[in-house]
Amino acid sequence: MKARLLGVLFGLLGLKGLSQNGVTSYPGWQIKPVYSKGFVLIHRATIGHLVKGYPDLYEFNLSKPTIGNKLWHQENNFPNIGVTFHVMDFKNPNQLGYAFTAAPYVEIPLKKEDKWWRLSMRMAWGASYLNKKFDIATNSKNIAIGSHVNAFVQFRWMMTWHLNEYLTLEPGLTFTHYSNGHMYNPNLGLNVVGLGTGLNILLPKARNVVRQAPDEKEKANHCKKNELLAMLAFGLNQRGVADSLTLTRSLQLSYHRRIRNTHTFILGTDIFYDDNYRIDYRYTLGEWPKLQQALRVSLKAGYAYNIGQVSVPIEIGYYVFQKFNPDAVLVTRLGVRYYHPSGLSFLFGLRTHYAVAYNFELGVGYRLPL
Repeated sequence: MKARLLGVLFGLLGLKGLSQNGVTSYPGWQIKPVYSKGFVLIHRATIGHLVKGYPDLYEFNLSKPTIGNKLWHQENNFPNIGVTFHVMDFKNPNQLGYAFTAAPYVEIPLKKEDKWWRLSMRMAWGASYLNKKFDIATNSKNIAIGSHVNAFVQFRWMMTWHLNEYLTLEPGLTFTHYSNGHMYNPNLGLNVVGLGTGLNILLPKARNVVRQAPDEKEKANHCKKNELLAMLAFGLNQRGVADSLTLTRSLQLSYHRRIRNTHTFILGTDIFYDDNYRIDYRYTLGEWPKLQQALRVSLKAGYAYNIGQVSVPIEIGYYVFQKFNPDAVLVTRLGVRYYHPSGLSFLFGLRTHYAVAYNFELGVGYRLPL
């Protein structure tokens, strides 16, 4: 069996190209197995006892190259879009077990020139099922994961090394995060950093595909240099194990400056009104807060990478107003925004305090070009 597999691979290596990279003219599907070996980031000393070894990550990816019919294809150097299925073995079967994941992703080359190698970046966001979670009776030491279903976020930076137009070797560094966004406690989350290699195999089509230039309407929708964004967002979190869920609310106001269509810099403010903070206020100060006393206000700066009408923001803020500090002075947000041509905007985000999730956010808003 191994001899047959090696024969197929060497046969593919010996094929002559149909074009310079085999993707633009013959955009068939791609399959890519990936293996990575890594370590769990101990971001809190209290999870150190859960680390028993070096996790293994096994992936199977199915993707499609873009060919340039859309403006965002060209702006992002003809990325690959696909879906990943993977299994993470945390090397602690009794307490952490395994993670089973399905998630869409985009892989973006970081330079336009496609020679024999170039750097690329993957962004993926989906859902994972972890077969081990906290249980007061049977798994009380697992204070990292409080639910079976968790959000999954992955970033990968890799070198894409073209062996020929059908095969690409992709060694890289991967960061993977699992968390339920503090909807169920305990929820310190798991972060894994790994080094690994993938083999990307192109399955070419038998005919050319005609590339059409993006229309002017599409260009007009994506070329606003200065924008204002107002957004309302809501979420849920849990104070302690088995406690009721509490509601979180935020009003987000920000100014966006685009440097090219793919890069946006952000300045703004967030106003938070959280039931969890109100309860902390009562326990600490002895009374329920009035409306203005229950608010937390942060000034923020951020950066967003734009993939057409989808934007991936990373923001960090400082609480310039809060009556007391129960958990943090810094607040961060990692999310995905969708911008509709009508001006409506939608958000799915994760708010954190010092790398620990506070809540997931679902938001709707409006952007106003200047």
